[in-house]
Amino acid sequence: MPERTPPAPLRLRDLELRFGVRTYIMGIVNLTPDSFSGDGLLGTVSMVDAAVARAARMVSEGADIIDIGGESTRPGHAPVSAAEEQRRVVEAVSAIRAGLPGVPISIDTSKPEVASAALDAGADMINDVGGVTAAAALASVAAAHAAPYVVMHSRAHPTYRDVVAEVITDLERALAQAEAAGCAAGMLLVDPGIGFGKSSQQNLTLLAGLTGLRVLGRPILLGTSRKSTIGKVLDLPVHERLEGTLATTALGIAAGVDIVRVHDVAANVRAARMSDAIIRGSWREQAT
Repeated sequence: MPERTPPAPLRLRDLELRFGVRTYIMGIVNLTPDSFSGDGLLGTVSMVDAAVARAARMVSEGADIIDIGGESTRPGHAPVSAAEEQRRVVEAVSAIRAGLPGVPISIDTSKPEVASAALDAGADMINDVGGVTAAAALASVAAAHAAPYVVMHSRAHPTYRDVVAEVITDLERALAQAEAAGCAAGMLLVDPGIGFGKSSQQNLTLLAGLTGLRVLGRPILLGTSRKSTIGKVLDLPVHERLEGTLATTALGIAAGVDIVRVHDVAANVRAARMSDAIIRGSWREQAT
């Protein structure tokens, strides 16, 4: 397997992520009524308390980062206003920061005002699903807060001649735009955007070609958890896609992925630790 020089570590609150050493697990907390995975917390008796409890459980299961989102990104989702999205996420971010002071928090949004408010409330990084399609529009917010910024790939229409090469080219352009907006190169991460502007076959081709993203020289975040491509391949509903997700986690780590974004933390932590032991040599037998 080809060697790669890991980028400089990113400091997220009290956790230093040393990419290339092990895989980090990002647990998903959806504050929406229409999450594709059915795990949205909006409408629960106390959404904030439920969000804190879910985040705490995920951390106890081994999550390194908590990713909070207030707007669904599933196909056909109902858009929400910036004010409504802030209402959903800001109090939850503040409460999770208070309850889990040492745990990095990511805000999953495409709106600058939501990203800024969440960072002010205690979030540490921005996970931008519009990183390519909106020309890194949140980069200036990330730069102003000196926050790590995840640039995710998407297209309005899944039209490609070479999906792997074109995803890399699109991400290169978005990274350059983010740097032009003031982001330090060492604070930028990339996400190939599995399920965003790609057919199921294109998703599979991209997953098979993930090693190509190493040319970008940035940490790679992979989000495949429970996605429709897994459901189509296995002919399974959303809540029966754990094994398919674990396969993508293991194969993603073999391809050089640094962070996996998941709903089912405990199982993915185990898959990542085993994969790291094989791929990254992170385990050593203790003398008896």
